[in-house]
Amino acid sequence: MSSEQPPVEQAPITFASIGLRQELADAVAALGYEEPTPVQRETIPLLLEGRDLLGQAATGTGKTAAFALPMLHLIGEEKPAARKTCGLVLVPTRELAMQVAEALHKYAKGSGVTVLPLYGGAPMHTQIRGLERGAHIVVATPGRALDHIRRGTLKLDGIRMLVLDEADEMLDMGFAEDLDEILKVTPPTRQTALFSATMPSRIMAIADRHLKNAARITIAREKPVAGAVPRVKQIAYVVSRAHKSAALARILDMEDPVATLVFCRTRLEVEQLVETMTAHGQRAEALHGGMLQKQRDRVMGLFRAQKADLLIATDVAARGLDIEHLSHVVNYDVPASAEVYLHRIGRTGRAGRGGVAITLAEPREHRLLRVIEQFTKSKIDVATVPTVADLRSRQLDVTRAALRETLLAGTFDHVRVIIESLAVEFDIVDIASAAVHMAHAASAGNGDDREIPVIDVSKPSADRGRPERGFERRPAARREFPAAPREGGAGRLVDRPPQRQSDTADGRVVRLFVGAGRIAGVRPGDLVGAITGEAGIDSRSLGSIEIGDRFSLVEVPEAMADQIITAMKSANIRGKKVQFRRERFE
Repeated sequence: MSSEQPPVEQAPITFASIGLRQELADAVAALGYEEPTPVQRETIPLLLEGRDLLGQAATGTGKTAAFALPMLHLIGEEKPAARKTCGLVLVPTRELAMQVAEALHKYAKGSGVTVLPLYGGAPMHTQIRGLERGAHIVVATPGRALDHIRRGTLKLDGIRMLVLDEADEMLDMGFAEDLDEILKVTPPTRQTALFSATMPSRIMAIADRHLKNAARITIAREKPVAGAVPRVKQIAYVVSRAHKSAALARILDMEDPVATLVFCRTRLEVEQLVETMTAHGQRAEALHGGMLQKQRDRVMGLFRAQKADLLIATDVAARGLDIEHLSHVVNYDVPASAEVYLHRIGRTGRAGRGGVAITLAEPREHRLLRVIEQFTKSKIDVATVPTVADLRSRQLDVTRAALRETLLAGTFDHVRVIIESLAVEFDIVDIASAAVHMAHAASAGNGDDREIPVIDVSKPSADRGRPERGFERRPAARREFPAAPREGGAGRLVDRPPQRQSDTADGRVVRLFVGAGRIAGVRPGDLVGAITGEAGIDSRSLGSIEIGDRFSLVEVPEAMADQIITAMKSANIRGKKVQFRRERFE
């Protein structure tokens, strides 16, 4: 007789079993969450114990619920006065502020806990009225939070729990001083949680200053389970910006995807591309942070019901999307971060299904593909944009396949009499050819017969660093265009001065991060004057300049980057010392 005991079946881990009050666990279950993710299992018990926490977790791991649920649990237990703000969440962008506030509102349904988002670009008087009515939890961008603190409309003396979400991005956007100022006016007894996708020294320095005996957790990116490895084919096309939309339309015509998600940098780019692709005959929809929730729901409903086959979105607006039938992901620009690239392409090729990731790279972005390859340890094939002949051949293949399917089905007896009557006058092959021609014209149309210029990426990088033949640069004087800002708030200055070959050496360029922007009164002329004056270089060596609210980016020849950084250590921009460093891709 066997003495072996049957294995003891372990009870599943639930939100209630890790310490959340039952009403919160029920609210989460009603939203469709069955069990906590790894970051939630690690984080929630620690925060419920009152510990400070330093968490490293990538976007898409369930991080928002990991801090939102303990905050609601602790504040709900206290049953604070209606106007007392007890929780504060600081985030880098207005889109993320809206997203986090929306999540908190859903989790808090029926609890009586109120949530208010504060961010730039929204009417100040509306936010002041909201604060006067009272909000138990405030979700804010650092700049707008500081504005309200200085006005006396946001009082933080009752803060029980404070969260810094995506701290590395806030620092990259120049919010370090704002964060320090905000934290100084919160009670020293507060509980603090800091979340960041990376843990460079500047994050650790903030943690050392503001966290007490913090528990540290690190949640690695989940590895695919056996048999469900994403099979994503990665392709890049090097194409000039002027031809990007035409190239995308041509590539999608060739690929014939089931459903495609296209990532753009800005809302304006999203809207423009939707118009272009719709005019091309695609069923395209936009998704960005400037849309109301009912608009987003309508768009996602169309896409999931396959009544739209092209979803064009910004990164922040597309967070958390899980679309089962998604076959293609397109990076309309090369992402600045390899981690963002990996997160984007992971939207397709799930559960062992195949998927295609397409990246449209401008000539100067070609080198970034190698950085991404090194990070992901996977090959990105660089292909040539399909020609008109390629497209026509593909369309004929589609017509041939459709005809073959019809022949096999045999559902054409009702038109046989037409062929028989025409056969008296014409050759049967000619009749069939004419029918194919008509069918092909009806399905493919006349098509776009404009060739897209081919960029030879095998040429030396110095050639790739200069404009394509026939492209005329504007004069050296820069002008700021009223283009919409990037998701992080940076406005692009699209004009570049002409570069001399002797200035650019081998043509490779890098971008320098400058820790001051529009709020500090920085203009392009200030940066050009300071760099040329202190580093002693010709102004024509500088490339594009982007001015954000709290930081700026300057494109410089790689060979001169260290020289400029060193020279600017002792320089002032508009009377202040400003940090200069290489733009990071972490």
